[in-house]
Amino acid sequence: MRLIMIALFTVMCSAFAKAQSIDSLLKKYNSHTVPYISVEELAMNYSDYTVLDTRKKEEFEVSHLPNAIWVGENWQLSKKVATDAKIVVYCSVGVRSEDYGEQLQEAGYTEVKNLYGSIFAWKNAGFEVLDNKEKPTEKVHTYSKTWAKYLKSGIKVY
Repeated sequence: MRLIMIALFTVMCSAFAKAQSIDSLLKKYNSHTVPYISVEELAMNYSDYTVLDTRKKEEFEVSHLPNAIWVGENWQLSKKVATDAKIVVYCSVGVRSEDYGEQLQEAGYTEVKNLYGSIFAWKNAGFEVLDNKEKPTEKVHTYSKTWAKYLKSGIKVY
C-alpha cells in the first residue's frame, strides 16, 4: 500500500510540475508562428544575433541579456536593423516576444527567432543577466507574482 501511495504522489507531483512548466505555458499561449531558439543555441552563437528585449522599460532596467536592445512593446525598431539580420526577441517567458516577432515578420524581417522561455529560461540555465548599469545581477523582473513561479533561479523582483 505504501508503495502505491508513493507512486501516486510521484505521478501527481510530476503532473503538477508539468502544469507549472514554461513548456505548458508556451503551448497554451503561443501559436508558434515565430521559430524558437533555445537559450543554449543562442549562448553558443550570441554574437551572430541582434537581441531585442520586448518587455516594459522597468523590467529591462532590473535586468536584461547582455547587449540586448530595449524595444519595448511597440514593435517598430528605433535602431536600424537590416531586414535580413538574425534577430532574437525575448520577454519574460516568450509570450509577448512572439507577438513582437510576428509584427517584425509582417514588416519584412526574415530571420526572427523567439527565445524559448525568454529571460526566465536564460537565467534558469545559469546564464548572466545585467542590470541598468550593465553589471551582472541576480535580479529578474518577473512581470507579476503569477508569472514568478516560472523563474527558478535568481532574485525575483515584482
